[in-house]
Amino acid sequence: MDNFEPAIIAFVCNWCTYTAADLAGTSRLSYPKNVRLIRVMCTGMVDPQYVIKAFLEGADGVLISGCHPGDCHYINGNYKARRRVKLLKEILPRFGIDSRRLRLTWIGASDGIEFAHVMGDLVARTRELGPMLPDLKMVI
Repeated sequence: MDNFEPAIIAFVCNWCTYTAADLAGTSRLSYPKNVRLIRVMCTGMVDPQYVIKAFLEGADGVLISGCHPGDCHYINGNYKARRRVKLLKEILPRFGIDSRRLRLTWIGASDGIEFAHVMGDLVARTRELGPMLPDLKMVI
């Protein structure tokens, strides 16, 4: 397990976090390569089914990241995301998934350094948790 590299799926807001990821890249900041970004127009559009499907398809961790509360391009999408993540964190343990594998962050468009830091921290914490159960589909 020493060489375990977690697979991370990140649902990121088009207007803030995705722009921060682009800024991190153009600024030549390094962050782990095992994070796969899925750009969504708003974190409020991330259906809980997407998160569960990510875990079923082999993700060791899932991140949902968007605009800071009050700065949402769609007015209240990040508040919807916050409510959904809270609900998911209550539900996931019932399926044998540690709720620490799901994380919600707010990263603004100009926060490229913060983006790189959050990605590194997310991968490190998920690595500490270890791999997901290989037969998770059978559990659920």
